[in-house]
Amino acid sequence: MTAPAPADLLAELHKAADAVASTAAKFTDDDVKAPSGLPGWTRGHVLAHLAGISNAMARQLEYAARGATVELYDGGQDGRTKAIEMAAGHTADAHRADVQAALDRALAAFDALGADSAWQTPIAYRGGVVFDGGLALWRELVIHTADLDAGLGPETWSRKFCEHLFDFLAARVPPGEKLVLQPLGLPPVTLGGGGRSIVISGMITDIAAWLAGREPSLGSLRATAAADGVDLPDLLPWPAGTPAAR
Repeated sequence: MTAPAPADLLAELHKAADAVASTAAKFTDDDVKAPSGLPGWTRGHVLAHLAGISNAMARQLEYAARGATVELYDGGQDGRTKAIEMAAGHTADAHRADVQAALDRALAAFDALGADSAWQTPIAYRGGVVFDGGLALWRELVIHTADLDAGLGPETWSRKFCEHLFDFLAARVPPGEKLVLQPLGLPPVTLGGGGRSIVISGMITDIAAWLAGREPSLGSLRATAAADGVDLPDLLPWPAGTPAAR
């Protein structure tokens, strides 16, 4: 599948950031204490993570602009976890301020890139480049907005975003299996190269949600192998080094 051009990705980042901010704007203090769509996490945990990953990706770009690299999170994964736990119980106003400041910082870093060549500057995240960081932040913002369980679930994901998830999450297909994704009304997409072929049929957003470890919201998915109905297959963990699984 074709990755978005840098200008298109930048537009998607702005759109996703607006969705995060508008969702956070609705929450009361009680709302942020309520459970999110992620087991064991409140909405406050998700908001703290959204602020954290936005700041972390901004930091990747700020160091890259100086010709340097830095780990994604200050203090590594332990630092990430501690920061989320410390901030999760904040008030709704505090969360809004933290999230908006982090989104503004990240968007400013991406807006400052200019030429397409700047998107190919190396960063530490997954040993990739700035463009990879942009794709990662896009995934984080869109998926975790759905996790806030406030009306912008996977059913709102664009075809472009779903197709990106198909490509990125192909790494979740177990060895020995081949998944033929059959979104309703759209061409099939094949993931994996194993000998056992399983066809997954349903709405494109439901298939993408399932691949991302989220609950399909528009209808049920159907899995078949050799024309017989089978259970949906178990998937491997998210690709290593990607925090969007949670």
